[in-house]
Amino acid sequence: MSEVKLERIDANRWLIPQTGSMKVPGVIYANEKIRELLKNDESPKQVANVAHLPGIVNYSLAMPDIHWGYGFPIGGVAAFDMDEGIVSPGGVGYDINCGCRLVATDLTLADVKDKIKDLTTALYQNIPSGVGSTGQVKLSGKDQKKVLEEGARWAVKAGYGSLEDLETTEDGGAISGADPELVSARAMERGKQQLGTLGSGNHFLEIEVVQEICDETAAQAFGLRKGQIVIMIHSGSRGLGYQICDDYLALMVKHAQETGIALPDRQLACAYLASPRGRNYLAAMACGANYAWANRQLLMHRTREIFEKTLRMAPRELGMRLVYDVCHNIAKIESFQIKGQTKKLCVHRKGATRAYPAGHEAVPARYRGVGQPVLIPGDMGSGSYVLVGQPKAMEETFGSACHGAGRLMSRTQATKVSRGRSISRELADQGVLVMAGSKGTLSEEMPEAYKNLNDVVQVVHEAGIAKKVAKLKSISCIKG
Repeated sequence: MSEVKLERIDANRWLIPQTGSMKVPGVIYANEKIRELLKNDESPKQVANVAHLPGIVNYSLAMPDIHWGYGFPIGGVAAFDMDEGIVSPGGVGYDINCGCRLVATDLTLADVKDKIKDLTTALYQNIPSGVGSTGQVKLSGKDQKKVLEEGARWAVKAGYGSLEDLETTEDGGAISGADPELVSARAMERGKQQLGTLGSGNHFLEIEVVQEICDETAAQAFGLRKGQIVIMIHSGSRGLGYQICDDYLALMVKHAQETGIALPDRQLACAYLASPRGRNYLAAMACGANYAWANRQLLMHRTREIFEKTLRMAPRELGMRLVYDVCHNIAKIESFQIKGQTKKLCVHRKGATRAYPAGHEAVPARYRGVGQPVLIPGDMGSGSYVLVGQPKAMEETFGSACHGAGRLMSRTQATKVSRGRSISRELADQGVLVMAGSKGTLSEEMPEAYKNLNDVVQVVHEAGIAKKVAKLKSISCIKG
């Protein structure tokens, strides 16, 4: 495909005009600064490629954290008609239900200032991280199937947390329709010992402090206040989710000719939602999503235990509670107003976060007056943002916002640029203690490898799809 032409819509949106066999136009959320960064990036082509897929509704969208991904761009959002549309594993990603969980405490920075090293060391030593890491929970075949069906609910039933945690987890911590029989033996094997593990790459567990409150009403509803200690957990479905994606991509590539779907890129391999293959993928994907929710539930439970033990505090003193858990790699059946009619659509969010507004029935009852929390982690040095979903998201982005800062450099580039530097020392100079399994991970994930988080968040804030609530600053981070 030739160079993609971008036409300015307004200060925060760019149009990819509908040309050739594109079924809809493309829209990229970006300001002038981010638009400049995209000049050397192939991801706008991927936005245009997605627009060729059958049954796509309104637009092929990308958030300001857009960068090159498998088939779909990371930061991509696309919704498909249930009768004529498709589902594509590349539109979900390899790490099914990779997501974030924000945990609040009753602690202030003053309470933990002298204990940060002890806390970080204890977290690093007791939370398994890195490629192939194994957790403390060993599942029998029967238990594993229950995890895939019940997600975080299984974890709570097994004693890892409370029912209150499920109230503030997207979809109550489980997507219905999961069928373990549609998950391969290889995927089951890979997931058997990885529950309660962090993983590698950009996954992390951070201790952060609330640095700034931008919206007092929403912050109060979310239980956030300036100077408060919070924990951000970023992890997904580990080897199990990866294998599910791999298995179904192979099936869909193999049968692409049968469907008669013309693909501009074979990585967009897909199946009609109404076909057995499409339905099977959704049922297997739900298993991966549920595993990820159980995984983050276990990680939070372990974190609570480590804080209590290290700080010698009772649960009541610690006051640890889940603010929200949101996924950002998923395909979900959701309802939207399309041309004045309520329609069910299959919304693909790949590196994009759901951002429902106040009053939506899917928003937890305690937040319904303000809207759904939207969690946006940045790179190791910059911390994170909490936003809240806005009505405009329902009109323009199928209730979606960005999911992070978005990569600027490939992992190979970042490793090259960071040669001879001590990333951990540089971060320590900025007041961020980092413990990681390898120097390689720190090099790949160094702050310069990512876009500026403030710029990315400013775009969705100004575009009116999600509003800033609080800015969080990292004080320590563990990685695989």
